[in-house]
Amino acid sequence: MQLSPLQSRLAASLIASCLLLVVYLFFLFPQFATATQLDDHVNDGWLENDVALGAVNVEDPEYEPDFALFDRSIIGRAPPGVTGLANNVPLPANIQPGDTLNYAFEISTIEDAEASDATRLRELRSEPNGSLAAPDDVDGLKEGNSEPVRRQQRSRTLWISANTCQQPRRISPDQTTGDPPQLTLFVSRSSENTSPGPDQDDVELIPFHEGAVMFNTSFTEDVFFSIHAPEVSDERFDTSLPYNFEIAASIDQSYHTVANESDSQLIWVDSDARGSLFTTRNLTSSPEQVVERPPYVLFAHNKADTRINGLRSSYCGLRNEAQIRGLENGSNGHITTGLKQGGDGNLTRQEFYIGGLNASSEYVSILVYDRDGTAPEPQRNVPGGGGVVHQPIEMETKPLGACRVIFNLTLCDETQYAVPANWDLFPEMTDLAAFYDNYTQTMYGNFKKSMQQIACEAQSESRYSLVRNCTDCEKAYKDWLCSVAIPRCEDFSEPDRPHLQARNINEPFPNGTMVDEKIRKEHANDTAWISSRNPLIDREIRPGPYKEVLPCDDVCYQLVQSCPAVLGFQCPLPGMIGFNSAYGRRSDSDGGVTCNYPGSAHYPPAAGVQLPVRRSLVLGVICAVLALAI
Repeated sequence: MQLSPLQSRLAASLIASCLLLVVYLFFLFPQFATATQLDDHVNDGWLENDVALGAVNVEDPEYEPDFALFDRSIIGRAPPGVTGLANNVPLPANIQPGDTLNYAFEISTIEDAEASDATRLRELRSEPNGSLAAPDDVDGLKEGNSEPVRRQQRSRTLWISANTCQQPRRISPDQTTGDPPQLTLFVSRSSENTSPGPDQDDVELIPFHEGAVMFNTSFTEDVFFSIHAPEVSDERFDTSLPYNFEIAASIDQSYHTVANESDSQLIWVDSDARGSLFTTRNLTSSPEQVVERPPYVLFAHNKADTRINGLRSSYCGLRNEAQIRGLENGSNGHITTGLKQGGDGNLTRQEFYIGGLNASSEYVSILVYDRDGTAPEPQRNVPGGGGVVHQPIEMETKPLGACRVIFNLTLCDETQYAVPANWDLFPEMTDLAAFYDNYTQTMYGNFKKSMQQIACEAQSESRYSLVRNCTDCEKAYKDWLCSVAIPRCEDFSEPDRPHLQARNINEPFPNGTMVDEKIRKEHANDTAWISSRNPLIDREIRPGPYKEVLPCDDVCYQLVQSCPAVLGFQCPLPGMIGFNSAYGRRSDSDGGVTCNYPGSAHYPPAAGVQLPVRRSLVLGVICAVLALAI
């Protein structure tokens, strides 16, 4: 039968395919292994490795898998006797004198968290030294190289911090006994040393200072550290009370912080015999910024009591031991705090008033920044949740006499200091403040009537000044009025200084005694010595003898510079009659009150009120009692 052309081509292709199959079967057929052959290869080769399966006891509690791609820092956990810490989670503990407690921060804890964070995972994969491998590199092997490739760890910074919350107390209140010894932080320099401690060479030794310690180090593997309690004499201290501390580790920032600053954020404004007023530096940089809640907590402690010695930099130590503490746990009965906006720049500050203090006593005051304000416990899982303890400042209360702190006035909103007072006639501070508030508002109302005669809205060429306006004049008058009409008061027992003027020397003290007769005779005809600047104080308040902190001369000069000459304001110059009993002068040194001005304090802020002085504009002399010339 004759094939068609199409059939002929099909037959030729089929025959060629069959010939190729025959050649493959005879010459290129692969050698498949049998089960018996496989067993021989395993016994002869694979199990001759150092890590034979028969040598591993997987039920042994010390067993750690030894895989080439994974070491203990990735798949393991802290060894026995070592407590692992989580990121930004504080852990409290008791420790007996002479004991050591071991801790670890395992790199696996943060890698687990990063692995569960898709965003962080993408970031690490984009880094050349990222600790998480890209999908293409899961095998960890490179072509032509039989050795596994270990994934590189990205270097991080670890912050370790701790606070002493409790320590053995002195048996004797005698201050010569000395303070309890401080705890010590030991940090291992090697991941092989999982229990660092005393008498070891490969450790960092960081002693606590005033109950706090902070340390940071770079790490690519697990970090081991410990807290050691020193031996304590049971003859000097009550050793039944152990040390208690709070420790934390963080890869974000130090969980506990002690501010290292030359100027404290806390400013002591003034005090009287029973209370003290404080303010912080500005919390904002513009009037538009809003502070929703007070961010600071204040502690105060009598210096004669030694309980906080060794704990002044510890937030939890202050929470437990400070005599006066503004917290929500019921220990804030003596502290009133709030936010206040005002002053130059109309910025926000936090203010504190502490009551219940002892007269003629010295106190230490410590400010702590807390993200959660007055919460009794620190925040967990929050970077920096352990707070920032600022440097302590010292202050003292006045004797029980003629001075009392007032604040929250309506017109003179920057007036907050001790003023001439009578504790019997004005037992409530608010009543005393109302007396001064009403007087200054009356005087300011009279001044505003005079200002109505000034062409404040005239064209610039018709105004009384090309550089000052009526708003400047009103501000300057208010500052001057509040400084002279509400005298800043110091106890009569204060040593004589150029900025202090004795007042009311012919009146009796609250206890019925009188000023030394020699002083009364020497100044019998000196009006500045025998009366107050404002006669209404002597008639209504009757404070007895006191010393006035004289108002600053530049407050008067600012008034003359800012107001129309037709109002007749005049100021004395140094050396003129009456100057030394009417005005004081600012000191170039920071840290004390040498004259009175709005916002004055014992530790004035760096951005405090600094009024310019242009003596070329001084027009004349002031009368002896300037307040009465209005």
